[in-house]
Amino acid sequence: MTPELLEISNLTKKFGGLVVVKNLSLDVKQGEIVGLIGPNGAGKTTVFNLITGFLHCDEGTIKFKGQEIANLPPYKICKLGIARTFQIVKPFHSLSVYDTVVTATLNRSRQIKEAKQKAEKVLDFLKISDWDRPSRDMTIAELKKLEIARAIATDPALILLDEVVAGLNRSEVKETMSLINKIRKELMITLMIIEHVMMAVMNVSDRIVVLHHGEKISEGEPREVANDPEVIRAYLVRE
Repeated sequence: MTPELLEISNLTKKFGGLVVVKNLSLDVKQGEIVGLIGPNGAGKTTVFNLITGFLHCDEGTIKFKGQEIANLPPYKICKLGIARTFQIVKPFHSLSVYDTVVTATLNRSRQIKEAKQKAEKVLDFLKISDWDRPSRDMTIAELKKLEIARAIATDPALILLDEVVAGLNRSEVKETMSLINKIRKELMITLMIIEHVMMAVMNVSDRIVVLHHGEKISEGEPREVANDPEVIRAYLVRE
């Protein structure tokens, strides 16, 4: 049996009187690609923020490789092996592409020479050129790819991708989906994906979890979830 890499149990988050995540339980197994979908405001990004320590949970547990990580600071969670991208890209505008990735490799590398070598491997793997180019001059598609590079450079076991194809054209979406499969296959990294582009998330995911008003309403293989009447009512028809 494939072991659980990430185990979430009865996770709850409130903002004042508003419950944005309610008693959520899910797991991600080693080697999986798990899609997390739901309407806007369903609580998806909040779940990512709770997993990565950007928000503190009010109730529940989050275990990574069997270790409780709920409410740890983001830098400690990153060092344990969880990386993420952001729905709104967050580049280091003053740094070059190369220096951006070098900075991320310092999560693990103790020496700058080692960090630079690792950064070069990541950039080559993703086929990113123009290493000296400032990140502020990049297109949205290029910045999304740079965010993935930065995540890989931290040497993670699990990457959380938050709407990584939002704003991309059809060919860019197809290229990104191929890249996600390549990351799983060649780098042996597990992935969890938030996405509104249904074609993309359904084709790349092994399993789908559906949130609505902060609660899990469905979970299963993509075809199973797509035909779930509750999902159709809550999400697919609206989208």
